[in-house]
Amino acid sequence: MDSSVTKGLDALSALAHGTAGGRPGPTAASVAELARRLGRDRSQLSRTLKAMAEEEFVARDDVSGDVAPHWRLYAAARDLTGHRLRTDGLTALEGMVAETGESCYLGVLAGDTTVTIAERLPSGSRQLGSWIGRPYPAYCSDCGQALLSDADDDEVAAVFARTEFRRHGPNTPTDVADFLRRLEATRGRGYSIVDEEAEPGLYSVAVPVRDFTGEVVAAVQVVGPRRRLKPRTAECAAAALRWGSRLEAALRGA
Repeated sequence: MDSSVTKGLDALSALAHGTAGGRPGPTAASVAELARRLGRDRSQLSRTLKAMAEEEFVARDDVSGDVAPHWRLYAAARDLTGHRLRTDGLTALEGMVAETGESCYLGVLAGDTTVTIAERLPSGSRQLGSWIGRPYPAYCSDCGQALLSDADDDEVAAVFARTEFRRHGPNTPTDVADFLRRLEATRGRGYSIVDEEAEPGLYSVAVPVRDFTGEVVAAVQVVGPRRRLKPRTAECAAAALRWGSRLEAALRGA
């Protein structure tokens, strides 16, 4: 017979992998619905959920009686995601550097800027200083398009509502509409290409990284001189996609 712990974990897993609005993800459910989903006795499951609510593993709506994973679990999961981004992220970057021989970075979105949280450089790199912790405008950064690839056009416009689009390279986007045109191509490819948008002669590809909720939380990037990277776009993108997928699997605990 299953232990009470196993039953509780099964119920929590069912809630975490339910569907909301037709999309997989955490959602609230009635005890009856959850019992049907799990093939459990309703009264027994109700007792299990009551004990879990007392320990703040699930939260119960006082009006409907529906239950959902407690917010504390999400907070803990977010903390773990941040930790694994930095640890497993470095492993991903090291793999990308080994495959491409180029400088590789892990970036996150912060308002209308991107911030590098990890980097790995090939031997012989001439980079002066570190990019870690340095913000850069998301509309022309190496990973801005990748980080915003799942956002709809209205959300993107809101991000840049107060942003002045300044020229940083010969191909810097001129405004939100210009950025959205480039973003549409990124969505179709599954990775972004930034060609002299951040600065003259600089070229990069970046791949979005999604966490356990399916939300884009970071992007892995291969960055280097345009003359060297542009002919190798497909090769660099393949490496970034491969290691980005491995990082996503680590964030999901797979």
